[in-house]
Amino acid sequence: MRCSRSLVSAIVALRSTSSACRTGSTSGSQALQLLLEGPLSQPPAQHRPHFHELHSRHFNQGALPQAGILQTLAHLRTTAPDPFAIVKDELETVSERLRRSVLTEVPVLSRAASYFFQLGVEGKRLRPTMLLLMASSLSSVVPSTAFLAVDESPPDQHPKECRRRQQRIAEITEMIHVASLLHDDVIDNSDSRRGLAALNTVLGNKTAILAGDFLLARASITLASLRNVEVIQLLSQVIEDLVSGEILQMTTSPDQLVSLDHYVRKTFFKTASLMANSCKAIAILGGQPVEVSKLAWDYGRNLGLAFQLVDDLLDFTGSTKSLGKPALNDLEAGLATAPVLFAAEEHPQLRPMILRKFAEPGDVQLAQQLVFDSQGLDKTRSFAAHHAQQAADVIDAFPPASTEHAQKCREGLMAITSRVLSRTK
Repeated sequence: MRCSRSLVSAIVALRSTSSACRTGSTSGSQALQLLLEGPLSQPPAQHRPHFHELHSRHFNQGALPQAGILQTLAHLRTTAPDPFAIVKDELETVSERLRRSVLTEVPVLSRAASYFFQLGVEGKRLRPTMLLLMASSLSSVVPSTAFLAVDESPPDQHPKECRRRQQRIAEITEMIHVASLLHDDVIDNSDSRRGLAALNTVLGNKTAILAGDFLLARASITLASLRNVEVIQLLSQVIEDLVSGEILQMTTSPDQLVSLDHYVRKTFFKTASLMANSCKAIAILGGQPVEVSKLAWDYGRNLGLAFQLVDDLLDFTGSTKSLGKPALNDLEAGLATAPVLFAAEEHPQLRPMILRKFAEPGDVQLAQQLVFDSQGLDKTRSFAAHHAQQAADVIDAFPPASTEHAQKCREGLMAITSRVLSRTK
C-alpha cells in the first residue's frame, strides 16, 4: 500500500517546488543545492553525524523561492489525518504510566519530577506521538487493544511484548526530554516553561537539577529492562549528545559564534539526536533490518532539525503568551540562532553584537530589528522546510505498508512534518 492520492499529490508538488529551488541555472541556486545537501545528509557508521563545511553566505546568492513548499506542506496538513488523534488512546496510556513511574517516597522529589507530567501541562507530546506512529507504521500487525491498558509492571521488569517495549521507548524519550528542559532552565536562568513558572523558580536550582537527574536515572532503569545492547547504546548516546551540545554552546570560539555549520552541529546534539536515536530504537525493537532502521533515524534527525529551526523562528515571531516562555529568549541569553546568522550576512553590524553575545544596552532590540529588516526569517523558514521535506521523503522510502493502519500511521508521520512547520508554540 502506498500513500493516498491527495497525499501523493501533495508530496509530488512539494518535491517539484523544492527541485525548482535547487536546480536553477544561477550560481546562487547551485550553491544553495550544495548547502542543502551538505550537513547531515548521509550519516556514516553508527549513524553519527558528519558535518561538512556550511557557510551562510551561500544563502545570499539570491532570494529563496520557498512559498510553494510551505503552501504544499500547509495543504498536506489539511488533507492528512491528525497524527495525534491516531494514537491518542495509546498516548494517554503511556502518559499515565509516566506519571506513576516518576513518583517516589520523597515528597519534594515526587513533586519536582512530576511537575511537567501533570495533566494539562504535558506539552505537545510530539516525541511519544512520533514514536508510537513509527512503531505502527513499520509493524505487520495492528496493535491489540490490550496495549491500551496501563502497563503496571515495575520499570526494571522486562516487557515480553514488542509493543510494550516500544511504549517504553516513548516513556524513556519523554523522561530524557523533560530532564533536559529542567537542566536547561537552570542553565538559562529561565522563569517560565509551558505557561508555568519554571521549576527552578518554584523549588530552586538545586532541586530542579536533582529532579532532572532523577528522571535520567528512572529512564536508565527502564532502558536497561529492554535488554537490547544496541538500543541501550542509542539512548545513552542521546544523553552524551545533550551534554556535548550544551558544552558546545557554552564554549564557542569567536569563529563558531558566527558559523551556521557550528549552529547545525549544536542543534543536532541538543534536539535532533533524541528524535533520531529514539526512532531508530523503535525500528530495532520492531525487528526491522539495518536499512529501515537507518531510514527511521534519518526521519527523526530531519524532523528534529526542522523543529528547532522553527523554534528559533518563533523566538522572534511568537509572543510570551503563545510560546509559554519569554519571547526573544535566545537573544537575551546571548545566543545567535539561525535567523540572526542569516541576517548577519546582510547586516555586518550584527557580527560584533554576536561576538559580545548581545551584552551591551540596546543590542537585543537592535538585533531584533535587523533580523526583521533582512531575509533571516525567510531563510530560516526555508531551511526548516527543506528538512521537513527530507523527513517526509524518508516515510515514502519505507517498504510497502503491511496494513491499512500502518499506512495511516505513515500518513500521520508525514502530517507531523507539516505541523512542525506551521506550529505557533
